[in-house]
Amino acid sequence: MRSVPGAGCLLLCLLPAILRAQAGGEAKLRPPPCQQSLTKVSCRAAELHSFPESLPQGVKHLDLSHNLLQNLSESHLPALGQLEHLDLCSNLLETISGPVLARLPRLHTLLLGSNRLHQNYRDNAMAFSALRGTEMLDLSANGLENHMVGGFLSGLTALRALHLSGNRLSQLPAGIFQGSPQLSELDLSNNYIMDIEEGVFEALRELAVLSLALNSLHCLSSFSLRQLQVLNLSHNALEIFGWEEGQGPYLLQVLDLSHNRLLFFPQLPAAHHLVHLNLSHNAITSLDPSSHHPAQFVLRYEEMASFNTSLGTAASLTRLAKLDLSYNCLQLLPLLFFRAMHSLLTLSVAMNCLQDITMELVTRDGDGDRNGTAVWQEDTALSVHSMDLHGNAIRALPHWFFDVLPQLEAIDLGSNSLQPCGSDMGSTSGGGSPGAEPCTAFHSIPHLQHLSLRRNSLTQLLPRTFSQTPLLSLDLSENRGLAVPWAVLEGLEHSLQQLWLQGNHMDNSRAEIPCLDELRVLDLSDNNLSLLPMGLFCSPLQTLDVSGNKLPALPKQALMRWTHSLQALCLAGNPFHCCELGWLDELQAAGVQLPDLHRACCIHHSITNRTAPLSSRPPWPCPQPWDGKLVLVLAALLGVLLCAGCGLCWLRGNRVGVLHPQPQTEREAEGGPAHSDTKV
Repeated sequence: MRSVPGAGCLLLCLLPAILRAQAGGEAKLRPPPCQQSLTKVSCRAAELHSFPESLPQGVKHLDLSHNLLQNLSESHLPALGQLEHLDLCSNLLETISGPVLARLPRLHTLLLGSNRLHQNYRDNAMAFSALRGTEMLDLSANGLENHMVGGFLSGLTALRALHLSGNRLSQLPAGIFQGSPQLSELDLSNNYIMDIEEGVFEALRELAVLSLALNSLHCLSSFSLRQLQVLNLSHNALEIFGWEEGQGPYLLQVLDLSHNRLLFFPQLPAAHHLVHLNLSHNAITSLDPSSHHPAQFVLRYEEMASFNTSLGTAASLTRLAKLDLSYNCLQLLPLLFFRAMHSLLTLSVAMNCLQDITMELVTRDGDGDRNGTAVWQEDTALSVHSMDLHGNAIRALPHWFFDVLPQLEAIDLGSNSLQPCGSDMGSTSGGGSPGAEPCTAFHSIPHLQHLSLRRNSLTQLLPRTFSQTPLLSLDLSENRGLAVPWAVLEGLEHSLQQLWLQGNHMDNSRAEIPCLDELRVLDLSDNNLSLLPMGLFCSPLQTLDVSGNKLPALPKQALMRWTHSLQALCLAGNPFHCCELGWLDELQAAGVQLPDLHRACCIHHSITNRTAPLSSRPPWPCPQPWDGKLVLVLAALLGVLLCAGCGLCWLRGNRVGVLHPQPQTEREAEGGPAHSDTKV
């Protein structure tokens, strides 16, 4: 057989690579060792096809999740009489034998999520009858259907927590949970449930937590689970939600009805313990439970009595601490609706269609004014501490707004059309003069600490806009063309800690920030600044963002103060000079974090404006600066040379005049007398 020329050399060259690949393949096929302790063993993602051998006799916690186990048979399972927790999630399990589970008498937690137990569900259900003492069972994502679930649960009398999320349930038939009467936590989320038969949960007297999220429920008109404490019905198609009255109070504390199709505030029972109510992402147009029509909620004094009867729902929410009405269709926000919610701390009405905020007032003599000019009574004030109104169409807040909310500490008014008033305009909407653009006063609010006016199309702020308001954080970002004169922030010198001015396209003349001696966080990104405001040099900044500006360098005055306090600096998107990076050395020497340094560049002006990454020193040489002493010496030497040259020229000129006098006549040149007489 004739050999191919060079084949041997080629094989010799490829042999090391082949050996490395083979060794790598063997290492890849070899599963990593299990991590063991006296009572815990974790073989997670070890590519096991069967139970690991030589497990400790006293192991109580065993994690075999994310492996390749297909069945649990008695021959594969070692003696694990002390095992209490077994995790078999994300395997390929299709069959579980009864004797295997019978050998685990102390097992109280069994996790079988993301397997294939539906394929032999009858045999598997019979095997589960051995789990007499199991308290927590996870059967999520196993392809189980309605008729399969009852068999798995028929003998689990000690079961307290059951997870059935991600299966194929479309209906909950009566009696499906009858075999597990002690259930206190039930997760049925992410199925296809459209129908719940009457009496499904009657046997579950201790059920406290129920999740039916991510299903296809359209109507719950007579919910009667009085013992529930947490109910999640989010991401369904609910249009109606109602409760049964009478027969004792409800214990519900958390109710999530978000991401449904509710058209109005739901009718709630008169006696309950709700603390958290989420109604976001619905189609609610009215806060009146008796109203089914959009824009029908307008109060008149002759209708107050009838309206108060329909406010039974709100009046019963005396323990409610958090209410989320964001992402609905509300056009009007009547604060009277929240009057009885004495414990309400957080209220969100963000991303609605709000144009007006109203409050029907009652005077001491019984007369009122729909424009909000009546005298407040003490019980009118709300207890809200945090309010979110961003993403609406509010042009101005009523002048009594902050009086109704005396404990307000934080408010988000971003993405509206508000214009702040100056402190000299008082607190009257409309800027204090007839026909003026309506404005909102943000000064003299005693407890307000956090304010966002982001994206309000602000262009000019008046002096002392926030005076006598103890703001800790202020967001004025994304108001294109905004000017912030020095006097705007007057009054915040000793309180403001966080300031956002991002995306305002401000140049040097429009950003005159005063000395804020408590400022810790500052965002000046996406502006047109080539110089930093001088007032910032006295602030003990910890986080600073100057990315997306026109800064050639950072000033030394700032570095002298900030290197002792600054912890993080964002700087990408500036035209830094490559030959003036001493400030960068100082920041890195001080340990300041530069999270976007890999995106920052500098410009080398002496080489046709070429750019280089700031993270690595530019490869081009920079012109060296002249030493000051050398310059003085050279200047002095040059002066001496110039003086010497001038002296030599002067001396030379004098010597020439002495040695070579100019003869007046030819006779004088020959030595004769200058004058002679002529005789005849």
